[in-house]
Amino acid sequence: MPATVHLAPLPHRAQPHASKPPPPPSKPVAPSLPQWNALLADHSRAGRHADALALLPQLLTASEGLAPDRFTLPPAARSCGFLRGGAAAAGRQVHALAAKLGLPGDPFVGNSLVSMYGRCGRVEDAEKVFGGIPDASRNLVSWNALMAALSGDPRRGLELFRDCLVALGGMVDEATLVTVLPMCAALGWSETGRTVHGLAVKSGWDAAARVGNALVDMYAKCGELANAERAFPEAPSVVSWNVMLGAYARNHEAGAAFGLLRDMQIEEHGSVPADEITVLSVLPACSGPPELARLRELHAFTVRRGLDATGDKVPNALVAAYGRCGRLLHADRVFAGIRCKTVSSWNALIGAHAQQNSAAAIELFIQMTNACGLKPDGFSIGSLLMACADPKHLLHGKATHGFILRNGLEKDPIIRVSLLSAYIRCSRTEPLARVLFGAMEEKGEVSWNAMIAGYSQNGLPGESLQLFREMQSMEGHCSSVISATSALMACSELSAVRLGKEMHCFALKAGLCEDPFLSSSVIDMYSKCGFADDARSFFDRLKARDAKVSWTAMITGYAVNGLGKEAVELYGKMRREGVEPDEFTYLGLLMACGHAGMLEEGLHFFEEMRNHYHKIEPKLEHYGCIIGMLSRAGRFADAVALMAEMPQEPDAKILSSVLSACHIHGEAELGSEVADRLLELEPDKAEHYVLASNMYAGSRRWDEMRKVRKMLRDAGIAKDPGCSWIDVAGKVYSFVAGENTLPEMDEVRRMWLSLEERIREIGYVPNTTVVLHELEEEEKVEALRWHSEKQAIAFGLLRTAAPATVRVFKNIRMCKDCHNAARLISKVTGREIVVRDKKRFHHFRGGICSCGDYW
Repeated sequence: MPATVHLAPLPHRAQPHASKPPPPPSKPVAPSLPQWNALLADHSRAGRHADALALLPQLLTASEGLAPDRFTLPPAARSCGFLRGGAAAAGRQVHALAAKLGLPGDPFVGNSLVSMYGRCGRVEDAEKVFGGIPDASRNLVSWNALMAALSGDPRRGLELFRDCLVALGGMVDEATLVTVLPMCAALGWSETGRTVHGLAVKSGWDAAARVGNALVDMYAKCGELANAERAFPEAPSVVSWNVMLGAYARNHEAGAAFGLLRDMQIEEHGSVPADEITVLSVLPACSGPPELARLRELHAFTVRRGLDATGDKVPNALVAAYGRCGRLLHADRVFAGIRCKTVSSWNALIGAHAQQNSAAAIELFIQMTNACGLKPDGFSIGSLLMACADPKHLLHGKATHGFILRNGLEKDPIIRVSLLSAYIRCSRTEPLARVLFGAMEEKGEVSWNAMIAGYSQNGLPGESLQLFREMQSMEGHCSSVISATSALMACSELSAVRLGKEMHCFALKAGLCEDPFLSSSVIDMYSKCGFADDARSFFDRLKARDAKVSWTAMITGYAVNGLGKEAVELYGKMRREGVEPDEFTYLGLLMACGHAGMLEEGLHFFEEMRNHYHKIEPKLEHYGCIIGMLSRAGRFADAVALMAEMPQEPDAKILSSVLSACHIHGEAELGSEVADRLLELEPDKAEHYVLASNMYAGSRRWDEMRKVRKMLRDAGIAKDPGCSWIDVAGKVYSFVAGENTLPEMDEVRRMWLSLEERIREIGYVPNTTVVLHELEEEEKVEALRWHSEKQAIAFGLLRTAAPATVRVFKNIRMCKDCHNAARLISKVTGREIVVRDKKRFHHFRGGICSCGDYW
């Protein structure tokens, strides 16, 4: 409460003659309304918001009967906005006082109320106040205040911006631009962002520092780094440098980020001193092991500049970065050097360990809560749940769930989604995630997305689509890009092109196809269902193909369909249009070359990736493609040398591809070594035992073959039988090798015998070498006859009419005999046959396969 102002008495002068009594003390003078207003505004501007609000009741109860005016309420509303949630009730009281005094229609008061409600997250109230301001009184400040309130809903915010331009004749100011540009960034609407940029140039506000920074940020978040660089100001402040550094880091341009950091320090007109925000902006660029050297360089830079001692933010970020780079020992050392370890520090360390060492992450959490007595927050629980997202840690996950319930954290949206994800990943056979999801009283969009995406990404595509349908039937729920993308992924996994086409139509009606990630999912769905031409047709119709994700999806789509030449041609077109490749583009190219037997082209792209353009560090998947190509071509010495050169040990996929090539080329000695390493690495996968057994059988090493089969029996692992299925008129028919359970099997048998007779006339001879059992020759021929894909092809030809394509799907790799038979059947029947096996697609047309008999 301000001190009451008293007027000091005049100093008493001695009288030479008769003395007089002193005058009575004067009454204290009460502050005037302007003085109250000035004091309230001063508190609000200085950030003393609680003090500012404490003045208002004193003013209202002043004995002089002062009434607040249009200059009293705006600073009070401003302070309510800055205090946000805790001052929501006070904000409503300020609004009520304004209504009582007849001031809400005053633009000065109305604007402050709109801004206050926006800061408090009460958008509906902000819109009501805005609607109460007369149209003639609304100024640019009014529109800016409501646009700022709608910043969390960028679509509506941009619609309001359009209305503002119409109402005010295109007038904008700095506040307008720095409010609207982040909305464009949030939606990835680069075209709208360029339009706003044009308005900034036209109005002269593009030279303002805040606008320049917002432009750089917008272009960067839209993936347009070239435009972000052009918008970078000529005389940048440290904020400008930080924004550009963050732009490079977010777009995984580590080299550019570190180059700019060096430029920042050697600027011609004097280096700009880096601050902790500078370091925090660059650290996200250190996203994996290839960036470890740069991370160490940046760590040394922060120590030299003393930026690691200004607080815990930089050390915490360093801990997280070392975790991403796989250097847990370094993360532990940085953590040990933090003087005052906060919950955030522990979160960084737990998160680092959760990515690689789940057990250690769980132990650290226990240490934080028990030994140090710190109370975990939502991020602590999220990191712990990440560590528990493994079947062997399901018990810890349930214990964490209990902790969440005991502490009333179950309504936190981040924790809720993390808990759902953990249950999906660590208990696929138990419907724990579904039970938890069903028990939720309020299922928000994020929860639906987590469930749909979780099922899709964890091998449960059918459940993902079922949930998507449920969400569509719920009132008030509409699909987002995330849920629609996940549903399309599920269609891809199921090869359910009918459902995929329905999803495509849904996305078109909902206006989602302009999103680069959803459009890429449409391309991926058509490609993985064997409709490469439809995928390319959709790709060619995309309005904006500047996003490399769309090009990469199409290149990868060609790869899985064995269309290597088409993939390479598309890559050339991509480069001519100025779109730069990334690690995923090169992975698609290498897959395409591998599936088409284009070894020299594959080696060229591998070398290009490593030594040209951005010098992308190959990952395990890239090495796997090249090793697979070399092995398949019989260049085992080169394949073994490359495995030794790799920064990581080869995984099961790489070893499996080498073992398969050893089987094809009869390389038994190397195959035996690889088989031992493979079975040691993944002893619970039946397919590895089968592959090793087949390799030994193909080399006539029967004792080793029997030994491997005995190992499989002793391990109690069931081998998946060869199974094929076909969709005819919306119904799926399944076939298992050697079985004849369908009522139509007599017709299928007759059809196959007729087909076999026709293809024998043009050169078909059963390849009995693929039958690895010790049988008589006639028995082998009979076994070949009833392989599951042959049954499915015969059934498809029986039940469909020309020129419909026969599409068959198989759970394991197609054998040589079935491949040769399908190729010849396509010639004698004039029908196109598509077979998708475990590895790839085979498109048979006119006696030729898309793989060129190389698979």
